[in-house]
Amino acid sequence: MKLPRLQSKLQAMTPKAPRPIKQVSDSWRDSKSSTQRGYGYKWQKARERFLSLNPLCVYCERNNRVTVATVVDHIIPHKGDQALFWDKSKWQSLCASCHSSVKQREEKQIFK
Repeated sequence: MKLPRLQSKLQAMTPKAPRPIKQVSDSWRDSKSSTQRGYGYKWQKARERFLSLNPLCVYCERNNRVTVATVVDHIIPHKGDQALFWDKSKWQSLCASCHSSVKQREEKQIFK
């Protein structure tokens, strides 16, 4: 008896509309692995050293908070420019939270 009811419900269901296809971006990151973008072994060692010398999040410090930094951020987006990528004077230590929120909002406003 349950089978006929199930069949009638299945027939009444309409298929969902297909999801829109995600637009392809023209970002310099497209089709590149993290290593191809410069974040390989050499970067990991440089990052580790930078964080050991600059262990606190600079954004949190500005707000009188003490937070351990886990991210080395490029103050100016390098977009594949290796000279800018390796310019340590353009690096800053950030916590993951600030890097994912405050920094991303700043970049959207500044580098439209």
